[in-house]
Amino acid sequence: MKIIDTKISDLFVLEPKVFEDDRGYFFESYNKLTLDNLLGKEYPFVQDNESKSSYGVIRGLHYQLAPFSQAKLVRVLQGKVYDVAVDLRKNSPTFRDWIGVELSAENKRQFLIPKGFAHGFSVLSETAIFQYKCDEYYHPEAEAGIIYNDSSLNIDWKIKAEDIKSSPKDLLLPKLEEAKMNF
Repeated sequence: MKIIDTKISDLFVLEPKVFEDDRGYFFESYNKLTLDNLLGKEYPFVQDNESKSSYGVIRGLHYQLAPFSQAKLVRVLQGKVYDVAVDLRKNSPTFRDWIGVELSAENKRQFLIPKGFAHGFSVLSETAIFQYKCDEYYHPEAEAGIIYNDSSLNIDWKIKAEDIKSSPKDLLLPKLEEAKMNF
């Protein structure tokens, strides 16, 4: 597995070693020992989630407040998404900065998002099946988020405005300035 650094500390893109031949392909999508050794840090994942979405859907920007904040290891099983992580760690030199990466079934890349980040994605293909591991269980009382179109973040979701589909719940999320944060 190859680790690709981003401009934000602790935020990594992972590229697996893929073995392909005329029968198809094989790759190890997760190995706790390999990941922990490569990063020098342990991620004790406890929950896997999966969603299916159609073109234009934006899910996020979501996070859980401490003490239930989550690190996530995300990937796409089918289709293509633009995946975004926003640094919400107040003492970080990159506070409010964000990174976006294209994840697809084709490139097989994964995005490791540590605690203290908001996370969201937009679907760029007809449909996408998105899977992620979390190192903390879901706690509804700790749920928080930021509206996807906050102008202070200026995220380009790679979708035309008229094609965007968001849940009614996500449309009620606050802007970054009003969002609850305790990282």
